[in-house]
Amino acid sequence: MRKFQILLAALLLASPIFAKDKGGWQSLFNGKDLTGWHQLNGQAKYHVEKGEIVGTTVLNTPNSFLCTDKDYGDFILELDLLVENDMNSGIQIRSISKPEVMNGRVHGYQCEVDPSSRAWSGGIYDEARRGWLYTNELNPEAKKAFKLGEWNHYRIDVWETASYLVERNSGCLCARRYDSKRIDCASGSRHRYCKRQRRKTNSLEKHQN
Repeated sequence: MRKFQILLAALLLASPIFAKDKGGWQSLFNGKDLTGWHQLNGQAKYHVEKGEIVGTTVLNTPNSFLCTDKDYGDFILELDLLVENDMNSGIQIRSISKPEVMNGRVHGYQCEVDPSSRAWSGGIYDEARRGWLYTNELNPEAKKAFKLGEWNHYRIDVWETASYLVERNSGCLCARRYDSKRIDCASGSRHRYCKRQRRKTNSLEKHQN
């Protein structure tokens, strides 16, 4: 089976980040430091504070991604996140970064984190490739799921070697999509979970673990 990694763009996590594959549930964050993670692209700052991963954007720099070192196959990913209301972010899945492709720019599927009035959190975006694949305009009820200024729980199910994605936010089924254009067809075989951070001004985000 082709293996993949998890990329987190600059959010701050709080409650454990867990991924489940055929071997059972695994905690991706030890609650103490960023062992098992590395940064790609951008200049956002990441650190651990009170058992949470904190990401801080840097003004006028490219998107930043905090990525798992380890590869994963088909999986279920669960995490809690808190983000400032003027932030735009996302959770990259089935994503890759290779020096010979767009100078190493991270690209692939993303579960959106969107606290704006557009309210597309939980939608599916294809970072640095095709753009939006599934927005909450297709599922208006999903617009109500994301709670501004509060911790939000995300669950992402990915099966069949990156083709079938199911995303839930705070118990609401936000998106379900089967995609014939698999990320491994784009370039290479190195995939990871990432968290993306993008904003025009300095900001903080939190992940629970």
